[in-house]
Amino acid sequence: MKAIVHDVYGPPDVLRPAERERPVPGRGEVLVRVHAAGVDPGVWHLTAGMPYLIRAAGFGLRRPNNQVRGIDVAGRVAAVGPGVTRLRVGDEVYGGCAGAFAEYARAKEDQLAPKPSTLGFEEAAAVPVSACTALKALRDVGRLSAGQSVLVLGASGGVGTFAVQLAKALGARVTGVCSPGKADLVRSIGADEVLDYTSQDPTDGTRRHDLVLDIAGNRSLTALRRSLTPRGTLVIVGGEGGGRWIGGNDRQLRALLLSPFTGHRLRALAAGVRHEDLLALTGFIEAGSVTPVVDRVHPLDEVPEAVRRLRAGQVRGKTVVTVGAG
Repeated sequence: MKAIVHDVYGPPDVLRPAERERPVPGRGEVLVRVHAAGVDPGVWHLTAGMPYLIRAAGFGLRRPNNQVRGIDVAGRVAAVGPGVTRLRVGDEVYGGCAGAFAEYARAKEDQLAPKPSTLGFEEAAAVPVSACTALKALRDVGRLSAGQSVLVLGASGGVGTFAVQLAKALGARVTGVCSPGKADLVRSIGADEVLDYTSQDPTDGTRRHDLVLDIAGNRSLTALRRSLTPRGTLVIVGGEGGGRWIGGNDRQLRALLLSPFTGHRLRALAAGVRHEDLLALTGFIEAGSVTPVVDRVHPLDEVPEAVRRLRAGQVRGKTVVTVGAG
C-alpha cells in the first residue's frame, strides 16, 4: 500500500511517499480503508520528535517506532480482528488510528464510531482529535454549565473552532480570540464576541470568565488567571514554546502544582479519541450544532506541505488529506 513515512525525526521534508505492507488488525482492532485523514499539531510534534519528552514517552528515542504519521481518520472498514463486535466490513467510520497517512490504517474499535450521516469523508476526517479534545475540555474537565462565560484562546484553529461551537451548543456565552484575518470565521461559527490579540490583551483582567481554554498558547499562568472569575477554571490544551525537553508542557505541570493553593481550578488536558465521545459529537453534528471547518484539502503526496502550513499558522480550522475515493 502507499503511505507517507519518515525514517528520522526532522522538519516536514523528512516525510516521503513509500510502499508499505498492509496492516493486519489484531484483537479488538479494525482495518480501515482510509478515504481522508486530518492534520493536527500532534503530527508535527511526532514528525519532529519535539519536545524530547515525546521520544521518551515511547515513540522512539533515536528514530520513530511507527514510521507512518496521522491520527484523524475517516473511511470504510476493510477487515475486523478477533473480538470486534460493533463494526462490520463495509461500515463507514471515523475516529483515531495509528498511521492515517496511508491507504490502510489499523485502529482500535473503541476509538472509532459510525461516520455522521451528514458529513462526507473529508469533513469527518477533520473531527476526531480536535473535536474530542474540545468536548473533553469543556464538558469533562471544564465542567461547563449553561449560562457561563467561556474564553477560547486560539479560537480559529482545529480545537478552537470546535470549542466555540460546542460551548455555544452547551449554552455558554463565548468570547473567541484570534488574529484579525480570522475574526470573521470565528464570528461565523457562533462566538458572541471576537477579540484580536494583536490589538487587545484578552488576559488584562478587564473581562472575567467562568472557563478559560488556552489552546496551544504560551501565556503565563498569572496572565491567564487574571481572566478568571474568583472560582473559575483554566484548562490548558497543549502548548507551544518552552525548551527542547518538555516544551510547553511546563505550564501544565506548574498549573497542576499550583491548583490546590488557589481558588481557581487549574487543569491540563492531552488529546485523545474515544468511541463514546465520537458518538456524542455525532449527535451535535447531525443536529446541526457543530460543523467542521475545513481550510484546505491536500492529496496524500502533499502531506509535507500540509504540515508546513499548519506549523506556520496558516490554517483556519483543519487541513485534510485525501487518500482514496469516497
